[in-house]
Amino acid sequence: QVQLEESGGGLVQAGGSLRLSCVTSGRTFDMYTMDWFRQAPGQEREFVARLWWSNDDTNVADSLKGRFTISKDTAKRMLYLQMNDLKPEDTAVYYCHTIHLGAREYWGQGTQVTVSS
Repeated sequence: QVQLEESGGGLVQAGGSLRLSCVTSGRTFDMYTMDWFRQAPGQEREFVARLWWSNDDTNVADSLKGRFTISKDTAKRMLYLQMNDLKPEDTAVYYCHTIHLGAREYWGQGTQVTVSS
């Protein structure tokens, strides 16, 4: 069983920055991707960014490109999401997600990000 634990959420003013972290207990050798999703109140969960663990390729949702960056620290088994120029509409619970070989998926519990105007 793979466990994911997010951290780094909080309250920030519009225009500010936050860096979210996610640590995985899983074995990275069979990890396919690690991702960030978010869910605002009353809305569906939406894709934020993806990183392919083996080659560091990344993909960020078009609407977030230029403000959000996904990265990793392999040795620490950590995934990061750097969020700059935050806007009130970025307020959501941010979830870490991973897919391992064999299509096994795991989710973290989420971390709240609140951006005040």
